[in-house]
Amino acid sequence: MRDGRPYPEHGLATKDWAMIPPRQIRLDTLVTTKRELALDTLLADDSTFYGDLFPHAVQWHGELYLEDGLHRALRAALQQRTVIHVRVLDLDALMPTDPGRVR
Repeated sequence: MRDGRPYPEHGLATKDWAMIPPRQIRLDTLVTTKRELALDTLLADDSTFYGDLFPHAVQWHGELYLEDGLHRALRAALQQRTVIHVRVLDLDALMPTDPGRVR
């Protein structure tokens, strides 16, 4: 668990995320970027009614950071699921690091 995003701002809007096809990701490979969990959101039946059905993650320096969808991921874990469908923005591919920099 982290407090905040370790990766640079990507500028994607909600409609931009919709262009990324979801893929299966193991829950144990996701690093959260939020410290707080709202119990009322976790228990709400319609928590994704106005948003994307799929969580959003950013791949940065080989790690997958869960940017949006913490409650959906936790619900999946509570249902004893090990994978979840996630839209992944691969910043590693979009913003290659300097050749001399060690990851």
